[in-house]
Amino acid sequence: MGDIVHALPAVSDIVRHMPDARIDWVAEEAFAAIPALHPRLNAVIPVALRRWRKAWWSASVKAERAAFRKRLLEHRYDAVIDMQGLWKSAMVARMANGPLHGCDLRSARDPFASFFYRYRYRVVFEQSAVVRMRELAAFSLGYELAGPPDFGIRAEPPAGLPARYAAIMPSASRPTKLWAETSWRTVLERLAVAGHAPLVFAGTEDEAARAQRLISGIPGARALPRMGLAEVAGVLAGASVVVGLDSGLTHLAGALGRPTIGIYADYDPALAPVTGSAYTASLGGRGTPPSCEQVLAAVGQALPAEAAVSGAVR
Repeated sequence: MGDIVHALPAVSDIVRHMPDARIDWVAEEAFAAIPALHPRLNAVIPVALRRWRKAWWSASVKAERAAFRKRLLEHRYDAVIDMQGLWKSAMVARMANGPLHGCDLRSARDPFASFFYRYRYRVVFEQSAVVRMRELAAFSLGYELAGPPDFGIRAEPPAGLPARYAAIMPSASRPTKLWAETSWRTVLERLAVAGHAPLVFAGTEDEAARAQRLISGIPGARALPRMGLAEVAGVLAGASVVVGLDSGLTHLAGALGRPTIGIYADYDPALAPVTGSAYTASLGGRGTPPSCEQVLAAVGQALPAEAAVSGAVR
């Protein structure tokens, strides 16, 4: 999911330099709602590699794969860009009808992927993912990259939420990404005292159980039910502040222009920092999660001025 969020500014760049461009985006079906938030996309084409792998040779999956390939061949594209740079994304991209662009052998995330591209570009890996993807699009289409990233997405907060709330994302795809529950409790307590009701996202049963432990006894805190990505985006869009682990949803919050603090425990934040138009902080690193005090200090900077002045989250 994070790769999709990081690629969004490239769409805004393309349409700024090529106003008549028609852009289609292939995305894993579970995450297709994210690029659909960008109003300048012509179409989002879902692919279901994760689901197909479970029954690759079944009749139904073979029919779905054939329909997907047929859709990619409906148009002759002037350029096909593999933004992800993995062998599996390169395999999907090469199905499209058009010249394939991507990173070269030394800069692709998966060097093997570069052998599938007709046009290859050197894009420095040791920089933020947003910049890498913007540069790849600029090289591929021949324009000069300039200005800050514009994610170009909007979402409407749903009705029925507190007037002021903090969106909390304490779950991640890998246990090595998790942050201490005692630290989460301290952050949630401070947010509640500052008048920002903590709303905790949870999807799986384990995540729901963690959310209940974190909110227990904290006034105004609640665990959110499982919801679709479009609904999640709406909740994030209305938050006073977002605090989350290094996950796609945390990066989505930054892209939506919300003050966002990302907590990193097993990845270098320099390679994929939280990015957006509002205040962002990417704290910690591989094997060195941030302290509770560091996160609280960032929350104090991220909150609106009246909350920060009160000192309630300091």
